Amino acid sequence: MTRNNSPSAPAVLALGSINADFQVRIARRPEVSETLIASDFTRLSGGKSANVAWLAARLGVPVRLYGHVGDDDLAEQALAPLRRAGIPLDGVRRVAGQATGVSMITVPPDGKKGIVLAPNANHAWDEAACAALAGAIRGCPPESVLATNGEIPAAALRAAMRAARETGIACLLDPSPADAIGDDLIALADFLAPNAGEAQQLCGFSFDDAQGALRAARALRERGAGVVCVKLADGGCVAWDGGRALHVPPAPVEVVDSTGAGDAFAGALAVALLERRPLEEAVRFAVAASHLAVTGWGSQPAYPGREAIGDMMRRLEARGDAQ
Repeated sequence: MTRNNSPSAPAVLALGSINADFQVRIARRPEVSETLIASDFTRLSGGKSANVAWLAARLGVPVRLYGHVGDDDLAEQALAPLRRAGIPLDGVRRVAGQATGVSMITVPPDGKKGIVLAPNANHAWDEAACAALAGAIRGCPPESVLATNGEIPAAALRAAMRAARETGIACLLDPSPADAIGDDLIALADFLAPNAGEAQQLCGFSFDDAQGALRAARALRERGAGVVCVKLADGGCVAWDGGRALHVPPAPVEVVDSTGAGDAFAGALAVALLERRPLEEAVRFAVAASHLAVTGWGSQPAYPGREAIGDMMRRLEARGDAQ
């Protein structure tokens, strides 16, 4: 899948959570104290950064993965698909005495998943690990793109994002969960990509349309972020770069499973930024990938290739032109 993963090649640098996913389908959401029978039990590789790395590899760009797994048997569930995809795993540390992160996912008929996450090894970052991470980022080519998220401690995020800033590496931050993201991290993000709920939490006000999302994007840019991309609940996106607003409206798709759609957006946006695409094209590329991600089961197995993304981009552009 990948091409040229040599240390000298600019790459998508995926930093953050690496999990073992346990996923089931449910007929409806359970009531309090109710035991609900599920179906379609599936064990998968997951985690925000594992998903970003997998999609980048799927799209054929160099990728490096940084994160933690435990020293348990679940580490292989999390890592085996990444290894098969040709993703270098030398930046993944097995933490002694820790369990691998576990994500328990339920998917109802509308496809809008629910997740309970046990971070486990993802949160096991000490000062030495943060320093080693910063050193690794500084050793990467400045044309690389760091794609990270809030599912690791703020200290690790801060170390990596500061090192990226010092090296001239663009940083894309998915601020999920939003309560882990402070103003210092927002100010280090060259690209900030919250979903609507996260944007509302970060800004402290509610909205339910594209104009409200643009207001949130402006507010986050005023707090130091570079380009702000607010992912809308309908699947579209509003972006603000300080000079112009972009709105990519959604196209209708059949939602099978929304797991990993936000990670597909982040991974595709990171790839587009690595390829130096214009902002409007990069955002549409990301929206197209996230649209397609919800049409299959699981996260990584549902991620699309370039041809499918190109087709969806044309659909999105046609809808935008028609509005």
